[in-house]
Amino acid sequence: MRKIEFKIDRENDGVRIRSFLRAFGVSSALLKELKNRENGITVNGEFARTIDILRTGDVLTINIENSGKMPSPAKMDIDIVYEDEDIIVFDKPPHIPVHESRHHIGDTLQNFAAYHLGEGGAFRAVYRLDNGTSGLVVVGKNKLVAAKLAREIQKDYYALVNGIITEGGTVDAPIARCGDSIIKRHVHPDGERAITHYEPISCKDGNTLIKLRLETGRTHQIRVHLSHIGHPLIGDTLYGVPDGRITRQALHCKDIYFTHPITNKEMHLTCDFPSDIKEII
Repeated sequence: MRKIEFKIDRENDGVRIRSFLRAFGVSSALLKELKNRENGITVNGEFARTIDILRTGDVLTINIENSGKMPSPAKMDIDIVYEDEDIIVFDKPPHIPVHESRHHIGDTLQNFAAYHLGEGGAFRAVYRLDNGTSGLVVVGKNKLVAAKLAREIQKDYYALVNGIITEGGTVDAPIARCGDSIIKRHVHPDGERAITHYEPISCKDGNTLIKLRLETGRTHQIRVHLSHIGHPLIGDTLYGVPDGRITRQALHCKDIYFTHPITNKEMHLTCDFPSDIKEII
C-alpha cells in the first residue's frame, strides 16, 4: 500500500477533492477505486468523499494498493540504478525481455522484479526496450506513478552504426508494419509519423557512435530509421547484417530525464555501456 499525503495550501482552499486529485494526475478509474476502498481517501484522518471541499491546512491522504499480477520470481544478475517508494529503475542487460511472453517464461526483467519486490509488488514498465537493446527501464510501483510517467520520460540512446556520420540530423519518416510480418517494420507513407534526432559522438574503424533522441515511440523506430538512411546498427540482423563483434543490435538506453511524479524533483539517471559495446568503442 502506498500512502500519499497532501497538505492543502491557500491556493486550493475551496477545491473539491475530486478536482484536486484529478489535477494531480489521478485517473478517473483510480479515483473510483479509491472511493470504493475503506480509507482510500481521508481528510485529517477521517473518511472523505470526492465531493467534499478542501480547506487550507487540511491533510488529504490517499492509499493506493501496489496491486498487479506478478509472474514467478527469478533471481538474476541485474543492476538497480534507483529505487524509492514509487519507482524502480533497472539497467536491463541485452538478451533479456522486459515482459514474459510465449517464448520467454521465467527469464525476463518482470521475473527479476517479482523476486526483488516480493509479494504485493507491482510491475508497470513505463516503456519497453527490445530484447537485444540494453539500458535503463523505468517501472512504476503503482497505477498513479506509472500513469503520470507515461510519455514524460526523455531518453538518450546511444548506438553504434555502420558507416561514418559527420553531422547530426533528423529522420522524419513514417513507420509501418512490413507486409504480413508481426515483428518487422519499415518506412512507408501509410505508416505512423516517426521522428528521430541523432548526432555523432565519435568514429572508429568505419563505424560511428551516435546519440539519439526520439519525439515518437514507434516499434523498432531507431533501428528502422538508421537502416533507412543507410547506417544500420552494428549487429542488427533484422535491419542490417550480422557482425562478429556483437551478438545483438548495438543500442543502449544510457540516460533518462523526468520529473518525479510524487515529489516533483527533477531526475537524471544514467548507466554505463555494457561490455560488448565498450569493446567496440
